[in-house]
Formats: sequence, structure tokens, C-alpha cells
Amino acid sequence: MKDKDQKQPEENAELVKEENNPKGNYIFQKTGITKLGFVIILSILILIAFGIFLSGMFFQSTN
Repeated sequence: MKDKDQKQPEENAELVKEENNPKGNYIFQKTGITKLGFVIILSILILIAFGIFLSGMFFQSTN
């Protein structure tokens, strides 16, 4: 029963890990693949926003 009452230890995860830093608790690592993935996702989101804008202009002009 005593094991059930123990609290989870505080986590110290960091958001970004530098390339040459040996720490283990991180979410993203500063490498080329992470930067490329960010650029790809950002460009897709911009294209979606642009498409929504254009479709709104198209449907608004037909009325």
C-alpha cells in the first residue's frame, strides 16, 4: 500500500537539445532533420491558410 502513495518525481525535460549536449531529457534536438521538418510543416500550414483564403474569396465573389 505504501508504494501507491508515492508521488511521481518532478520531471526536468527541456524543449530543445543542442547538438553537442549529452543531456537525455529533451523534446526536440537542434539538427538538420528537425529544421527541415519544421520548414516543411510551416510551409504546409501556410498553403492551407492561403487555400482557405482563396476559397473564401471565390465563394464570396459568386454571390
